[in-house]
Amino acid sequence: MRFWRRNVPGETTPQAEEVPAPSVEAEAALREPAPAAEDSGELPQSQPEPPAAATPRGAVDSDERRGWFGRLRAGLSRSSARLNDGINQIFNRRRLDDEALLELEELLIASDMGVGLAAEVTEALRRTRFNQEVAPEEVRAALADEVIRLIEPVTRPLRIDRARRPFVILVIGVNGSGKTTTIAKLAKQYRDEGLGVVLAAGDTFRAAAVEQLQIWGERIGAPVVTRPAGSDAAGLAYDALIEAREAGADILLIDTAGRLHNKADLMGELQKIVRVLKKVDSQAPHSVLLVLDATTGQNAHAQAETFRDMVGVTGIVMTKLDGTARGGVLVSLAEKYGIPIHAIGVGESAEDLRPFEARAYARSLVGLDP
Repeated sequence: MRFWRRNVPGETTPQAEEVPAPSVEAEAALREPAPAAEDSGELPQSQPEPPAAATPRGAVDSDERRGWFGRLRAGLSRSSARLNDGINQIFNRRRLDDEALLELEELLIASDMGVGLAAEVTEALRRTRFNQEVAPEEVRAALADEVIRLIEPVTRPLRIDRARRPFVILVIGVNGSGKTTTIAKLAKQYRDEGLGVVLAAGDTFRAAAVEQLQIWGERIGAPVVTRPAGSDAAGLAYDALIEAREAGADILLIDTAGRLHNKADLMGELQKIVRVLKKVDSQAPHSVLLVLDATTGQNAHAQAETFRDMVGVTGIVMTKLDGTARGGVLVSLAEKYGIPIHAIGVGESAEDLRPFEARAYARSLVGLDP
């Protein structure tokens, strides 16, 4: 689908909907503490690319793809180990009876893969292999196939519409989910593609977040729009869009403060940012990217539901899959909400954030080669 921007002449900074900003102390009390990694200031580093003349392009792409599959499988090793240990214990020299199916269903639910998927996998095995001896490898393959079938409909890369300049990406999520790091990785990837990128430091109440984004902006060659501490975040977003448009930028990435998903006042401020952006471009933001931390497990469901209902989430990035045994939560998110999954992260470097692929994820999740 192509989008076309409507030009709105003579915009002026909105004044009518400004509300008094909460005090720094009050705002901080409502936020979860961000982990130290959020404020580390470490820019994800790219791996050096082979010289252009050294190898044919296809071979480079193939090597890079194999490298990513290896990192993905390694990143999901904790999740796959949990599943494989459970499957091996259940189906080691054992017939597929009612008790085995019940144990498998409980294992899948405990792995955050959702009640629906667990029921479908066990029912499929009941229809085809009941009262037969089943090897653990067969169960893993059947599970991978069911996961692929379920998540393929929501596998959708984040595509930048070049007809919209700038293409506005609003990045949201709770504290510690990896929003600022994700912005840095995306910005670096877009800059490497030759696109003009502007960053907006919308977490105006956390000086460390602003400084972190400024450091990354300097390193990747992307200007960062900032305002004094405690400034209105919606006003900053408005100014950033005006500046990015005047600069002819291709992409505007807007960072936001870490929102507690159950705090109505903070969510209301996020809605205000969306309304103000539309005063400049009626279609902005063009993407509302929800960053979820895989280590939170089922808590990701409450975040996805609330953010979706209040600000219209258009896609998900799942981070920290390498730090958890709960990597199956993506499956239950896909099943329950159907929100497009744009990308997943399994490490610190920019190359460890990649477009989501259903088959590679599903097979890595159960310890099989992609």
